[in-house]
Amino acid sequence: MASSYGALCSDFYVNTKLGLKMDLPEERQTVLDLFERIKKENPLMNRLRRYRGEFALESGEDEGKTQWLALRRNTIRAGIVNPPEVDDAGKIHRSIFAVAPYFLSMTALDVDYLEVLFGFDFEADGNHNKIVYDALYAGTPLGAMIDPDATPPLDIQPFLGVGLNESMELQAYYEVKTRTTARQIRQGDFGDEPISVYLTLRQYSPVDNIDELPAAYDALVNEAERLAHTRVIPGLIAPLREAIASARF
Repeated sequence: MASSYGALCSDFYVNTKLGLKMDLPEERQTVLDLFERIKKENPLMNRLRRYRGEFALESGEDEGKTQWLALRRNTIRAGIVNPPEVDDAGKIHRSIFAVAPYFLSMTALDVDYLEVLFGFDFEADGNHNKIVYDALYAGTPLGAMIDPDATPPLDIQPFLGVGLNESMELQAYYEVKTRTTARQIRQGDFGDEPISVYLTLRQYSPVDNIDELPAAYDALVNEAERLAHTRVIPGLIAPLREAIASARF
């Protein structure tokens, strides 16, 4: 399924996280060798950064598109911002999952879980919590707990998790993230950070053989696309877009 979600939001991104049971090697040459290999396949990823507890290989911004790979103690994370289509994100993620296990001495026994996240950012003016209230809670029993005109909403960030198979090893999480603070509401001076919608698919024990990681990634992406079209877009994104548009007038 070839999908492009950029027209729906300000920024769209596809992130992955591979959770491991044992710590990754931290030897300088091991990390550099992996990053050099990834750089050869993705020349724009040419910036090595060191953060607290993390080594990262990043690209500069190219027409709003950025890519990154990060190694922490027992996770491998990667992401691409504003890919033309979801499959363009797959190229970098599949590449990482194909080569990283051999540079980092990983086996299937070491793999705890694999995550794929679809992120949708929306530029919005005013109190983000009020926008989420209007979009998702107004007129509901839970929404009746708040009078948004008399008591401005301070923290409305719905988070839902569901099991997608009988073993509960395949899970989906839906989250709306707001960033408006009480101080901003009090001062009437709101920042320019977005409202974010996250769809996360997590698969525990995703592979029997380490060579299956790219295929496991593809399977999660296919399920994420299905849920994006059947759940996230109609249930979260469409009402949020309408509420954001209404807040501007």
